[in-house]
Amino acid sequence: MIHKTAIIDPKAKLHESVSVGAFSVIGPDVEIDANTDIQHHVIIDGCTKIGSNNRFFPFSSIGLEPQDKKYQGEASLLEIGSDNLIREYVTINRGTEVGGGITRLGDRGWIMAYCHIAHDCLVGNDVTMSNGTTLGGHVIIKDYATLGGMTGIHQFCRIGEYAITGGQSMITQDAVPFSIVAGNRAKLAGINYIGLDRRGFTSEQIEMINQAYKVFFKSGLTKDAALIKLREEFAGIEIISLLIKFIEESERGVCR
Repeated sequence: MIHKTAIIDPKAKLHESVSVGAFSVIGPDVEIDANTDIQHHVIIDGCTKIGSNNRFFPFSSIGLEPQDKKYQGEASLLEIGSDNLIREYVTINRGTEVGGGITRLGDRGWIMAYCHIAHDCLVGNDVTMSNGTTLGGHVIIKDYATLGGMTGIHQFCRIGEYAITGGQSMITQDAVPFSIVAGNRAKLAGINYIGLDRRGFTSEQIEMINQAYKVFFKSGLTKDAALIKLREEFAGIEIISLLIKFIEESERGVCR
């Protein structure tokens, strides 16, 4: 399971079922759970905790120092969940003290070649990042989001649940849940109807989301007035409450 040319620090904690390919390097502060497959020429270093059933493809670089000039060697962490696919040349950096000290990738992520997850990013479950996507520091990606190829996301931005970005988009504001955003700088391009249908949303739920979008984005109301109307018209409806909460918490504004 461990190739003879792999370099694994004696202090690293690897489950006996972990496989490590040729010329891969595992540092002393790394913990890796069961059935994770590390192919050849992979580097995993720094304080990095990895769950089970992950696959790391050649030349991925995981858990190294954050690319932040303020970083001065403070203790920080990278956490990766389970069942993730990490393709070639992906880089994922640890957190910084200023950003809370942790970078996190959830479960069942599909992280394609040449993607970058910067320091202090929090990436949820079932997230797809297409080739060349880059997250600036402190970015938050919610569950089931899909990022189109070569999307660039400005630091401190958020991508909501079930949202999707168009290829080569530049995101400088938050993308609300269930939305499609695209362009440089990205603007709202509609509702992610196909994605919602694939994820099992009913036609009634999708229409409800559509009506909520009309209230917030097309009614001509101010932000505060639109939120009040949404609370009144969709009281107690979980998916619309999620949308309202996301908008309320936005610090950079949302893509329109």
